[in-house]
Amino acid sequence: MTVDPARRTERMLAAAQANLQAGALDRVLELLGTAEAGSLDEFASARGDLLRGQVAYAQNRGSDAVPLLLQAARRLEPLDVRLARVTYLDALSCAFFAGSSAGGVGVVDVSQAVLAAPRPLHRSGPLDLLLDGVATQVTEGYAVSVPVLKRALTALRSQEFSAEERLECGLLTYYSAVDLWDDESWYVLAGRNVTLARESGALTALQFALNARIVAVAFMGELAEGSSLLAELRAVCEATGSHVPPYSPVALVAWRGREAEVSRLAERATEEVLQRGETLGLSAAHWAIAMLYNGIGRHEEALAAAERAGEHHDIGFSDWSLAELILAAVRCGKPERAVGALKQLGAKARDSGSEWVLGIAARSRALLSEGGAAEDGYRESIDRLGRTRVRAELARSFLLFGEWLLHERRRSEAREQLRTAYEMLAAMGMEAFAELARRELLATGETVRKPTARTLSSQASEPLTAQEARVARLARDGLSNPEIAARLFISTRTVQYHLAKVFTKLGISSRGQLQRVLPLEQGVQ
Repeated sequence: MTVDPARRTERMLAAAQANLQAGALDRVLELLGTAEAGSLDEFASARGDLLRGQVAYAQNRGSDAVPLLLQAARRLEPLDVRLARVTYLDALSCAFFAGSSAGGVGVVDVSQAVLAAPRPLHRSGPLDLLLDGVATQVTEGYAVSVPVLKRALTALRSQEFSAEERLECGLLTYYSAVDLWDDESWYVLAGRNVTLARESGALTALQFALNARIVAVAFMGELAEGSSLLAELRAVCEATGSHVPPYSPVALVAWRGREAEVSRLAERATEEVLQRGETLGLSAAHWAIAMLYNGIGRHEEALAAAERAGEHHDIGFSDWSLAELILAAVRCGKPERAVGALKQLGAKARDSGSEWVLGIAARSRALLSEGGAAEDGYRESIDRLGRTRVRAELARSFLLFGEWLLHERRRSEAREQLRTAYEMLAAMGMEAFAELARRELLATGETVRKPTARTLSSQASEPLTAQEARVARLARDGLSNPEIAARLFISTRTVQYHLAKVFTKLGISSRGQLQRVLPLEQGVQ
């Protein structure tokens, strides 16, 4: 209905941007096609490139998004410096998540372009700090970038910036927090961005925030929350027509110790790398296999998987696999295979200064030490990890220290550490590691009953459907019917219907009884 061609194009691009945030990705492409059928000036054409790149990544996370975004950023430089910076941020984020498969255009290309691009005239905000910090890390090394990235994360946690700015920084925020081993920033900022994206209806941003939050809570031992968030992520991806990336589901099942599920997700991740060219999912799968096999005592296979997890140097999973490699190599009687990994981990610990990585490095040194040096390392690990949110790793340190004490014939001291480990692991639902702790605890002479697995279906007269289970968990967690409806993209009436079915199947009559009958853990589909 707009007669003026320039104004019509502007409105189409604005509508496309709104649809992108709402997750209506096919509609974005339709609007772009209509806009591009007319006459576009340079600015409008560059914005079209930007939107196409954003859709490409939101839809299937393929490596083809990186060159599209890099091209758009370069075209925007002389036209809109701030929008160019936002576009560079998207390009760099996508390049890291695509990994080494990014179609000839990778993190080095984007980082060099960032550092050569025009600077904003105003005072640098968190977006600029993130961009400069990550680009500097790629071109000059990790240690040089740490101070800048820490300032960026501190700024974002201060809440002095708008919701729009924080969501714009989303992907690179999560990358930087994980790369610095900053568990507090990772947990807080991913959680805050989930809330912001929900409230604003920005489904595309919500998808990435949920992924980050799920992996974070898995490390923190909050596996029940992770399962609930994963159900929400599936609903978001279904609504936007995009794919659920494998790294959040695989993190949950790996911590739970579900071998069949890890294997299935690892196979899917391999297929997705071949189809779309994203190595992050592959690195996640190998890390998960390594951790799982370390938990069930198949250390040769854990060692092979840990080495493969580091091949692409993907964010998070490559670093985390170092600890799995060291543990597996020691248990295999091949400590020489762990020397290089320990050096890498030690360098990260020194440069980052994070209690999380310092605690993991201390535990890893202990595995390669003897006598007092080993004991000091385990105690340091427990002390440092005890000051973090990563309770899953803290429980593993108790377990490894208990195993070492048992090997040293200090049975009563071993019993204390192993009991703590077992109680923590069992409460968090980390089944494989809990079983390992139980067996070691039995070796100290303590009587321990094997926990009985409870499932949601076992509570019911007939199995709950997947959607009924999601609604029940959210109701158990205190969400109102309208809140559940918004979270799962269904109507309030549908929520009421599902809850009625849940009450009937579980033999209860009110929401207040859900806490009693619902288990704390769910499998990952």
